[in-house]
Amino acid sequence: MKIINKDDHLQHDPQFFVVRGRLKRSNEQPARGEILLAAAREAGHSIVAPREHGLAPIEAIHTRRYLDFLSTVHPRWQTLEDAGEEVVANIHPFPGEPCTYPRHLVGQVGFHLGDMACPIGMHTWKAAYGSAQCAIEAAQLLLEGERAVYALCRPPGHHAYAERANGFCYLNNAAIAAQYLRSRHSRVAILDIDVHHGNGTQGLFYPRSDVLTISLHADPHYMTPFFTGHADERGSGEGFGFNVNYPLPKGLPTEGYLEVLLDACRRIVDYAPGALVVSLGLDTYEHDPYQGVAVSTAGFADIGAAIARLGLPTALIQEGGYLSDALGDNLARVLEGFERGSADARP
Repeated sequence: MKIINKDDHLQHDPQFFVVRGRLKRSNEQPARGEILLAAAREAGHSIVAPREHGLAPIEAIHTRRYLDFLSTVHPRWQTLEDAGEEVVANIHPFPGEPCTYPRHLVGQVGFHLGDMACPIGMHTWKAAYGSAQCAIEAAQLLLEGERAVYALCRPPGHHAYAERANGFCYLNNAAIAAQYLRSRHSRVAILDIDVHHGNGTQGLFYPRSDVLTISLHADPHYMTPFFTGHADERGSGEGFGFNVNYPLPKGLPTEGYLEVLLDACRRIVDYAPGALVVSLGLDTYEHDPYQGVAVSTAGFADIGAAIARLGLPTALIQEGGYLSDALGDNLARVLEGFERGSADARP
């Protein structure tokens, strides 16, 4: 399988992260990407760099105002008196109240950064842009005839909305890839198997029926993002019924997870998309720092195989999966399982 990687992410090393009132270093560290790349290389996969696809595919998902903000905010932030090294929001608009787009930079930061898990440093824009290019390249390779491609996207993307960064995410790589695939396919499915609900992806496609969004994730009653990811969120208007959430109980083991995944796969078969985008979170691992559900390392091979048996052109887009002794092995098992499942995939 081709592995798409761009080293621009290595200098993106966010420091500001608040956990229950304590300031900590972010879990979204450069070592994640290095471990994942080494594991893919050791497993014998071909590593390639993305071609330059520009801003147009990104603008199909994100507003120009937001992209201008992301690409310019760090140097502008440095001109403020007593500014910190990273751009961090300290005020946000309240949902439901009248909202005017702020003129002041501090207000703009609060408008575009949804929480304290997405600080912007000197190299964040370059990393996010490069991550999106990896996702676009994966989609382009599918259009050129590849059956499956893995994009090592860092920073991840599934929490990002059209105009808002959130939860380590700045540009929604999976959504960008899915929209890009819509240039040829009338229907595309996104299967999100990160341990956190893909709230940005849900928000982007909620009123649409041409992109089926399915998310398996830790129940938001006990894990972030808390406000979204509940089973009764099914889409709106034309998109009603085309957004599916599977909130999972804490500690759900591999066997239970696979049962839910197979149900999600049946929904994808019924939808009959032309291509599939997988938001591949490895943070469902039983010893991942987030301790949500409890998939074993061996279980990741079964997950990869189940998805491959759908027989769809598939872009695997890296989302979460944080530092643990098994992070690289978990990716290797997904890719191994995918290749095994491809052998007996439906025609």
